[in-house]
Order: sequence, then structure tokens, then C-alpha cells
Amino acid sequence: MTRTAQPIRVLLQTSIPHVADDWNIGRFSTLGELIAEVADVVARDRQPDRRGEDPILSGLSRTEFDEVWLLGVDGGEGPSARECAAIDAFHQEGGGILTARDHENMGLWLRHLAGVGAANFFHREDSCEADPGRRCADDRETPSISWPNYHSGRNGDFQRIIAAQPHPLLERAGAPGGRIELFPTHPHEGAVGVPAGDERARTVARGRSLVSGREFDLVVAFDRTPAAPGRAIAHSSFHHFADYNLDPSRGAPSFVTEPTGDGMLTEPRARADIRAYVHNAVRWLAPGS
Repeated sequence: MTRTAQPIRVLLQTSIPHVADDWNIGRFSTLGELIAEVADVVARDRQPDRRGEDPILSGLSRTEFDEVWLLGVDGGEGPSARECAAIDAFHQEGGGILTARDHENMGLWLRHLAGVGAANFFHREDSCEADPGRRCADDRETPSISWPNYHSGRNGDFQRIIAAQPHPLLERAGAPGGRIELFPTHPHEGAVGVPAGDERARTVARGRSLVSGREFDLVVAFDRTPAAPGRAIAHSSFHHFADYNLDPSRGAPSFVTEPTGDGMLTEPRARADIRAYVHNAVRWLAPGS
């Protein structure tokens, strides 16, 4: 008798309590549905208790989940030191981690995570990109948002990614060249990159600013080693996964005012590519994959 493999278990988690007019977990429903096509998924907002800590994150365990997808939708303050320590312990036990933040200091707390945290660069001097020439505004259409803020396109459109090297995350059977080429865009993406001296990490995909023409990292992947048994992925923006960026008619918080596009709706390959990417990420991050 053949034993049925256990499904991959994914925690899809935002870094904020539920607020209707914000990037709550309900605004990532399509992402949850795509994950659910290949895994069991629990999707939730952060729910701090009386101590200001989320009981699920502070008690994160490999007995319950195989992966945690962390959406850093906050203004800089998110999970507590205890929650971050639990995420690190989960990762050290082989759990997979995906982080996705956005411009300036959104998701700044990610810097407290070991390994993948150092792949995220922000507006603060102690955590910004090493190249001083990049510490300036790229997107200038929204002056209230400062660097890093790479302009890959309008919400709702797609960008043609630059594959840094062949990687399982970018494979798609039937696609031109057998790989993913298109990603959702955003007017002010954050900054990720390979941390200095971390041999586990490599850039998987890059974008190109429509304003400056500069290339910037979209996806950085960390492979497992005996000393670090969990895999990880860092994304420059959670807008790669938001409902609004796949279909602007789904709506966004009231503070989002930039013009939208329709490329993700009119180009079937773009939808197929992000679907394949999510499936690839779930499988690649899974312990033992």
C-alpha cells in the first residue's frame, strides 16, 4: 500500500492587525487561492495579545507549518522580538520563509530576522543599500514616498523580469524558453539584494526602473546548508502578490492614488507566470524539497 504524502502547510501572514482601509490579508485573497492549489494554507492578519505579541507567530512551530510567507505591509513596526526569535527558530528547524515588503521603511522589522532579514534594505543608514548612488528617489511621481522606491510600472501592469540565472523558481513548462518572464509591477518597489558574505543567497530575478533605467533585484533566494537547513526568499514588494496588482478593480486602501494599468488582465502569460511562480515558491521552500 502506497502512503500518501502529507500536504505542504503554509502560513500566509501579514504584519498588521486587521484594518479595513489597509493592506489586510483580505487584499491577498488571490495569493491564498494560488497557494491552496498546491498546499494547505492558513491566511491571517497579526493579532497581538495583551502583551503585544501574536500567539501564532510567537509560538511558530514546525509541527504546525512547513512555511511562513511574511507580508511586511506595516510602516516599519511589526512582529515583536519574541515573534522574530520564533520565526528564526522555525527557520533553523528547516521551515521555509518568504518575505515581501515595499518602499522606504515598510517591513523594517524584517531586519531582525537572521539570514533573509539582511537581504532587505531600507531608508535607515544602518540598513540601506551599500551603493550611496542608490540612496535617492527613483519614483518621483509620489513625493511623499522616499527611497528605496524603484518604479517598475503602474499597479495592474506587468514587467519583463531579467533572469539572473536559471533557477527552479522561474521554471514554467510551455512558456517561451521554459521560464517565467512577467511579474506584476508597482510604482515604488523596495530594495532587496544578496547580503555581503552570505554564500547561500543569490539573485534570481531583477527588474528595470521605467524612470532611471536602473536594474534592481526583485527576488533573492537562500538555499539550505547543514548550518542553515531552511530555504528563504526575499521579494522587493508585496505588490507582486496583491489582488489590486492583479486586477485594480479589486480595490486598494484609500491612500493608494497612483494611476493604474490593465496589463495583468489583458496578457494571459502574465497571469500564468505569477501562478507558476507561486506554485514554484511553495514547492521550493518546502522542507525536504
